[in-house]
Amino acid sequence: MDKIFSQGFIAIKDATQNNLQHVDLKIPKYQTTVFTGLSGAGKSSLVFDTLAATSRRELNETFPSFTQQYLPKFGQPHVEKIEHLPVAIVVEQKPIGKNARSTLATYTGIYSLLRLLFSRIGQPWIGYSDSFSFNLPQGMCPKCQGLGYVDQLAEDRLIDRKKSLNEGAITFVSFGPGTWRWKRYAKTGLFDPDKKIQDYSPREYELLMHAPQQKLKNPPQWWGKTQLYEGLVPRIMRSIVHSAEGKHHQAAIQAVVQRKLCPLCHGTKLQAKVLTNKINGLNIAQVSSLDLIKIAEFLKKITNPLAASVIRELLTKIQALIDIGLGYLSLDRSTDTLSGGETQRIKIAKYLTSSLSDLVYILDEPSVGLHPHDIQLIKKALIRLKNQGNTIILVDHNPAIISMADWIIEIGPQAGKSGGQVTFAGTYQQLLQSATITGQMLRQPLQFKQVRQPVGWLAVKKAQQHNLKNVNVKLPTGVLTVISGPAGSGKSTLVTAIKQQITADYVDLTQETAGINIRSTPATYLQILDPIRKLFAKTNQASTQLFSYNGRGACPRCKGKGVTITNMAFMDPVVQTCELCQGKRYCQETLTYHYHEKDIDQVLSLPVKSALEFFSDQPKISQKLQLLMQVGLGYLTLNQSMTTLSGGELQRIRLALELNHQGEFYFLDEPTTGLHLADTDQLLKLFNQLVDQGNTLILIEHNLRVIAQADYLIDLGPDAGQYGGQICFAGIPAASLKQPQSRTGMALKQVLAAQS
Repeated sequence: MDKIFSQGFIAIKDATQNNLQHVDLKIPKYQTTVFTGLSGAGKSSLVFDTLAATSRRELNETFPSFTQQYLPKFGQPHVEKIEHLPVAIVVEQKPIGKNARSTLATYTGIYSLLRLLFSRIGQPWIGYSDSFSFNLPQGMCPKCQGLGYVDQLAEDRLIDRKKSLNEGAITFVSFGPGTWRWKRYAKTGLFDPDKKIQDYSPREYELLMHAPQQKLKNPPQWWGKTQLYEGLVPRIMRSIVHSAEGKHHQAAIQAVVQRKLCPLCHGTKLQAKVLTNKINGLNIAQVSSLDLIKIAEFLKKITNPLAASVIRELLTKIQALIDIGLGYLSLDRSTDTLSGGETQRIKIAKYLTSSLSDLVYILDEPSVGLHPHDIQLIKKALIRLKNQGNTIILVDHNPAIISMADWIIEIGPQAGKSGGQVTFAGTYQQLLQSATITGQMLRQPLQFKQVRQPVGWLAVKKAQQHNLKNVNVKLPTGVLTVISGPAGSGKSTLVTAIKQQITADYVDLTQETAGINIRSTPATYLQILDPIRKLFAKTNQASTQLFSYNGRGACPRCKGKGVTITNMAFMDPVVQTCELCQGKRYCQETLTYHYHEKDIDQVLSLPVKSALEFFSDQPKISQKLQLLMQVGLGYLTLNQSMTTLSGGELQRIRLALELNHQGEFYFLDEPTTGLHLADTDQLLKLFNQLVDQGNTLILIEHNLRVIAQADYLIDLGPDAGQYGGQICFAGIPAASLKQPQSRTGMALKQVLAAQS
C-alpha cells in the first residue's frame, strides 16, 4: 500500500453529492484506479459529479469572466474539499455526433493533413489545401454539396392520384385537409380542389409538385404580402427533410425519401478536377476509402522529401488508431455509424499522441462494446497513458479491466439510498479475498449450463450486407442465442439480416431511445402518475389538477420546480431549494390531503419496493411496479429524475415495459452494458424466465458469463471490418473451446484455464 501511494494522492473529503454518504477517500496518483460496485451505488456521483466536475469547474475559473460565459457550466459539487487535484480529461460514453459531414478523417484531424499532403505533392497541381475539402465550396461536388448522396422524394408516396385536394390527395404528414399547409395549395385559386390529381394537365401537375418559389399573381386576401408559393416536392425537401422539423417526422420522411449515390461525384463528395490530382496513382477519395492499415502502407511508400514531415504526423495519428484495434476503419467512415466502443477508442487514441503529462484521465466504462480480444488493446493503451506520467481513473465492471488496476475502490453496499459508501479500497488480490459483492462475484467460476433444445430454426442465407461475406447460418428459436465477435466484425449487420427473415412482430431494444427528458421519472415512464393523482382526488373529493406540480398543485414560489434559480451574469446560476415548499414542488393545500396517511410528496418519494406494498390493493399500479422489481430496480424512488439514472438502469427500465410478451423474438444489444456482475446474474435469470415463457432471445453480447450461460453461440470474425464478416463458430458455447478460429472460444478457454 505504501508503494501505491508513494507518489502522492488525490484526497476527497466529505463528499455528499447525490447518494454519497459523507465519503472520505484517497486516490493514488500516477496509478490506475478502477471504481466498481452495483449499478446506482454512487460511482458516477463520486467520479464524474464530484471529482471531474470540481476539476473542470476550477480550471474554467482560471479564465477571464468574459471567456467563462462561453465555457460549459459545471455546478458546485457537494464536497467539503478535494486536495492535490490535477486537471481532468474526461472520456465519456457520449456519441461523437450525427453530422452528415463528419467522418473519421475530419473528426481526428487526419483529413486536414491528407489535404495538405495532396496539395503539396499530388500531380497535377490543382490548388491549395482547401481545394481538397468536401466541406468547402472550393472542393465540394456542386450536385450533392459534398455529402456524397442526394435525397429524392418518391412522388407516388406523397400523393394519391385518385383523390382530389379536398379528398386528401396529399398524403404526407401535416398536409391533410384543413391544415394550414394544405390551405396553401387547395385555397390559392391555382387548382380546382375537387379535381382528381390524375386528371391534372401536365402544366397543373408541374405547378403543384415542382414549381420553384414564386409570388402569386392574384393571391387570396389571407395570403401574406411576402409569402411565396412553392411546389410540394421542393417545399417538403426544404422545410421538413432538410430542417430541424424533420426530427419530428422521421418515420414519415423515411417512407418517402430515397437516398441515392450522387450521380455526379459517385459518392466521392468532391469536384471532378480534385479527383485528377493523384499520388502514386490514387486520388484523395480513393485513399480515404482504404482502411487505416492499407493507408499506413500507402504513406510509407511515398519518398518525396517535401512530404516527410506531413507523413510523419499522419503515421503517428493513424498508428495510434491501429494500435487500439481500429485498423479496419476507413477514413471516410461517417461518425454517426460508429459504435459506442469505437467512439471510446477513437477518443483514447487522440490522447495517446499527446505530450501532456500530470493529468488525470477519467474514463467511463472503456470496456463497453468491446470483445475480450479488443479489451487487451485498451489495456495496453491505458498503460501507455499512465507511463506518460498521468493518473488513470476508470469506472468499469469488466473483470479484465478490474484485474489490470493498481488500486480498486468499490462503492456500495447496495444501490440508491442504501449505497454511497466506500466498501473496499485495495489491490486486486485483496479484492478477490474480500467479502464485498464484487469480491464474491469475481470468485464465482465461469460455468457452462445444460442447454435447451431449439423449438425450430430460422435460416439466413447468403447475407452480404456491409462486411458480411455470403454468410449462411441457422438461428435456433425458443432458446437464448448470443451473437459475439470483435467490435466491427458484423454482429449488428447479421442481426438486421435475421430481423428481415421474421414475419411476426418482435421486441427490438437495440436502437430504441429511452424517450426521457428532465421531467421524466419512473412514475411518469410507467404511466402510473395519473392513476396515483386520481386516487388522491377520489379519496379527498378534490380536483385531479390539484395533485399536479405542473398545474394547480404547483408551489406558487418555485412554480413546481422545487428550486429557485437566480441568474448571476457571468457566474453560474445559484440554485437553491425552495424555502416555501422545501423542494416538494407542491402548494400547501395539496400537501394537506392524504391517502393511506401519506401526502402525495411522501408517496412519490417511496422506493419502488415500498410503493409495491403501499399500493398492494391497486393492481393497475402494483403490476407495473412489479415489473421494475423483476429487473432489479426496486431501490429507485417513484419521483427520481430519469436523467440521473445510469445506462444500465435505463436499459432495464425499458426492458421492464416489454416483459409481458409470449412467443416473441426479443433483440437486445449488449444488455449488460453498465451492469455489475451481480446485476448481470439477475438479468440472466430474467432472460431464462423469458425463454421459459416461450420467447426467443437474441443478444449481441461480449460478456463471457452471459455467453457461457447461453443455449447457442454464433461467433463472427475473425477480426473487424473487411477482416471479419465470417461465421467462425456456430453451436453450443462449450464446443467453441475446440475452435481456434473463434476469438470468443479462445477467450472462454483462457478464463477457464486461469480458474483451474
